[in-house]
Amino acid sequence: MKRTNTSFYPDVESWFGRAFKSTWLACIPLSAIIFIAWNTAVRAQAAPPSNEDLQATLNTIWILIASILVIFMNAGFAMLEAGFCRQKNAVNVLAKNLIVFALSTLAFWSIGFSLMFGAESNNFFGSGGWFLGSDDPKSYGVPNGLPVSVFFLFQVAFAGTAATIVSGAVAERIKFVDFLIFSTIIVALIYPITGHWIWGGGWLADLGFKDFAGSTAVHSVGGWAALTGAAILGPRTGKYLNGRTNAIPGHNMSIATLGCLILWIGWFGFNPGSALAATRDVPDIAVTTNLAAAAGGLAATVICWFKDGKPDLSMIINGILAGLVGITAGCDGVSYWSAVIIGAIAGVIVVYAVSFFDKLKIDDPVGATSVHLVCGIWGTLAVGIFNKDAGLLSGQFQLLINQIIGIVAVGAFVVVTSGIAWMALKATLGIRVTPEEEWEGLDIGEHGMEAYSGFVKEADILSGGQHEGPAVDYSSKTSPRM
Repeated sequence: MKRTNTSFYPDVESWFGRAFKSTWLACIPLSAIIFIAWNTAVRAQAAPPSNEDLQATLNTIWILIASILVIFMNAGFAMLEAGFCRQKNAVNVLAKNLIVFALSTLAFWSIGFSLMFGAESNNFFGSGGWFLGSDDPKSYGVPNGLPVSVFFLFQVAFAGTAATIVSGAVAERIKFVDFLIFSTIIVALIYPITGHWIWGGGWLADLGFKDFAGSTAVHSVGGWAALTGAAILGPRTGKYLNGRTNAIPGHNMSIATLGCLILWIGWFGFNPGSALAATRDVPDIAVTTNLAAAAGGLAATVICWFKDGKPDLSMIINGILAGLVGITAGCDGVSYWSAVIIGAIAGVIVVYAVSFFDKLKIDDPVGATSVHLVCGIWGTLAVGIFNKDAGLLSGQFQLLINQIIGIVAVGAFVVVTSGIAWMALKATLGIRVTPEEEWEGLDIGEHGMEAYSGFVKEADILSGGQHEGPAVDYSSKTSPRM
């Protein structure tokens, strides 16, 4: 009997078989290509990165971390200044410290970074690469294989610090808009030009001036601008009456202490990060920084205790910060013992500097000029004395002379330029709030809100709950801690 095909679709099965065989045949060369590509990728991944690549990656990660630490110092400044000022001005102080970094970022991104580091430069200012328009490290002289973006982030954190220093010295009586305008000017123009002289290959760098992390480049620049502004602005109402200096205590020493601790921690990004590389020097720089801070705090405590009969917490705080500012210029080139001496001297200086400025009737609510200007000058001079390779104690004089020249040059430039800016603002917008606003508090007058809504305010205590206007003689009353 003849065998019959039982499939309903013989033609389809025949075609599928041929197609299936053809598909597999086509997969053979494709599989070979995939295998060769995979094998090549595995071999490429197995090749170890070069030492230069590893070092560049480590440098980038470390400077990114240091940048974040320095940016976080803005929280420290905000807490410190708010605590040292009165309750009725807390919102104003916090707003200034917050907005100033936003302004600094945009001003430095657009103008300041290129003025400070632009490769098309001379001995006085840089140029080129505006608005961070180049990714080439050579356009800004970026060292150690760092990306331009990370280098910019680190430098803008420093620029913001210089502007923040001014905030504390002019607190409790300056108009908010004038402070914003001046902050833009200092970050976009004043700080970058002097920074170029020191760190951007300018004339002070050629001279041999040394400022590793910014005792002059950051702290003294901010301090000179703060001193000029405080002098032009005038003291707070009631600060100096009948030939005596009246204490106007801060309202919250708890957050001031927290601010000091935040700044202390942030300084481990400020100073060690200024190496701009992950090297073996970083731990040593961190230790010298910490030793100076500790010595400054202890010295200020002892001197204040001896001078006034009580260990003042505000002086302990400023003593720690004085030690940190004092060691900033030379933290990379001094011994541990020298760091302790530098910090201790800074702690002594800051106590007497506060009294000195009070005698001049220059009102600085947080002691910014005493800490950042005076101790910044001391720290810069200390490099010329204690530097292990070229300091006075090693028998060399030239570095100390270079340091003095740098201090005078930067100070003169900042005082003149910031003075022009402050006077221009005073003549056009008026830099001081009205006496009524100052009495009521800048929180209400400038921002229409309160930091502690519902709490008793200073005006209520001094006037028995009734608003009596700005004319008050603080010398006949005890200033309450608010």
